[in-house]
Order: sequence, then C-alpha cells, then structure tokens
Amino acid sequence: MMRRPMQAPPMNGPRFNEWIQSPKVRVIDHEGENLGVMYTREAMEQAKELGLDLVEVSPNADPPVAKFLDVGKFKYEAQKKANLARKSQKTQEI
Repeated sequence: MMRRPMQAPPMNGPRFNEWIQSPKVRVIDHEGENLGVMYTREAMEQAKELGLDLVEVSPNADPPVAKFLDVGKFKYEAQKKANLARKSQKTQEI
C-alpha cells in the first residue's frame, strides 16, 4: 500500500500543527499562560481539544515557542498590520 505524499508546507506565514519540525516546543496557551516545554504531538492534541491550532511564533528560540491560536485569524491580523505599516511609511522622491 502506497502512502499519499503530504501536502506542501505553508509558504507564507508561520509553521503550524504538523509542519512544526521541532520535537519539543515551549507552549503558551490561548490565555497567555506559559504551559512549559512539552512534546509537539502532545501540544497539538491539547490545541485540537480547544479547537485551535499550534502555531510556531518564535522558531529561533531554544526550544521554539508555540501558541494555541487560530491560524486564519493570526494570518489576517498580520496582513492588516503589514498593510497599515506600508500605508503609513513615508517615501522620498529624488
């Protein structure tokens, strides 16, 4: 029996759920409480129980920091913030 290839990882935005590559992550829950370091699979199960996703917010930390968030809402808010920054930047003409 052949397995189907996994979907391509998300190209833009943070890694989330099964695309997190680290075996352990430091977890922050949806209320901002630090739950400590735990295995990624265990953290994904807890996030799924809450109806949220496990989103890697700081991949360069040791261990990486992940939060229980809604990925769609997180991406939307990041896009709005980027649009506002682009709108308010000043350009100089030479």
